[in-house]
Amino acid sequence: MKILSVLRRRNFLKQAAALSLYTPLSSIGAKLIAGDLHRAIELAGQKTTEEIIRDESFWYQIKQAFTVSSTILNLNNGGVSPHPRVVQEAVERYNRFSNEAPSYYMWRILDAGREPLRARLAELAGCLPEEIAIQRNATEALETVIFGLRLQKGDEVVLARQDYPSMINAWRQREKRDGIVLRYANLQLPSEDKEAIIRQYTSLFSAKTKVVHITHIINWSGQIIPVRPIAQAAHARGIEVIVDGAHSFGLLNFRIPDLEADYFGTSLHKWLTAPFGSGMLYVKKEKIAQLYPLFAAPDPESNDIRKFEHLGTRPFANEQAIGQAIDFHLMIGAERKALRLHYLKNYWAEQVVTLPKVRLHTSLNPEFGCAIGLFSVEGKTPAEIDSALFNQYKIHTVAIEWENIKGVRVTPNVYTTTHDLDRLVNAIHRIASL
Repeated sequence: MKILSVLRRRNFLKQAAALSLYTPLSSIGAKLIAGDLHRAIELAGQKTTEEIIRDESFWYQIKQAFTVSSTILNLNNGGVSPHPRVVQEAVERYNRFSNEAPSYYMWRILDAGREPLRARLAELAGCLPEEIAIQRNATEALETVIFGLRLQKGDEVVLARQDYPSMINAWRQREKRDGIVLRYANLQLPSEDKEAIIRQYTSLFSAKTKVVHITHIINWSGQIIPVRPIAQAAHARGIEVIVDGAHSFGLLNFRIPDLEADYFGTSLHKWLTAPFGSGMLYVKKEKIAQLYPLFAAPDPESNDIRKFEHLGTRPFANEQAIGQAIDFHLMIGAERKALRLHYLKNYWAEQVVTLPKVRLHTSLNPEFGCAIGLFSVEGKTPAEIDSALFNQYKIHTVAIEWENIKGVRVTPNVYTTTHDLDRLVNAIHRIASL
């Protein structure tokens, strides 16, 4: 495994240098950055994981692989993340290639690249390639499942009021169209009571329950939901399990089969830092035939995962550059990345949680919290805090008001340094003192 890891890192660096040739003005700088990054990776191999997640010099080199603004501090990576230079330039290269003769290069050349890409995503997910379909985002992946399940009038679906709005709206459309019954858990968050979280779902199960929809990481606040025990309880009663992994894939270090989900959808343009508009659908092999595709396929009851990819003409450049994002992710290392991002959340949160007017709405425990953090300031609305952070300090966050969750969401990424977060901490101190 170590040899494979080293080879992947070397391939990433070679690609970074090669792709930079397509941007003459930045080619010398890109080569220098690749060289510095190579040295940083070599030095990282001599340190423990604990040492690396706190080694700002290492993460400063990671930051140089991105082209992020030097003035605006982007702390809304949970919405969509920028991708590193090597991914940006891959998109540009594949796009130029496509434009030489689109119907030839896209459909006869780049389209063939989907199979090795499928295999690489499956390896990263810990499942079979025949269980992975490449999609454009988590919404498309999950709605493929929601609208493809063979539910009848009176069938019940358990979900949470804190789920993502697009998913709730999709279920509501099935409720209106097909007469299914939706039963909502109203999660009380943040929570570090695992059994209480599980009960909020399982207490709603009945003889009519056919599906439970679980959001792995609540996008509003970063709460991690214990998916596996809920899935086990569901399967014991013959209930199918859908997992919204929009924020967990590429952030947490796990394998999809470990969750015991039947279906899993994610966006790759968040924590995997893949091109905008790239996503993935996992369907357990034995479930494929009975799930209808969202877009019509020649045989809707086929057991071939590819029936979910009949999208017509698509941005092949974006799709193929997912491979470079996987390289970048593996170069950092899944465990390092997950620990570093949790460390960054705790770094800023621990410095503001003791302030008289500040309240934290996210767990600092890695079992229940991750990179995403949510805070509020007494006497100020989320919108007022968000506006003050940007207008006065040029810090980009997002105001959250959804169900019983209210606050400002902060989501750093691998290019964020503790020096960046010191800027956030100082801003929160000043806003809370007014």
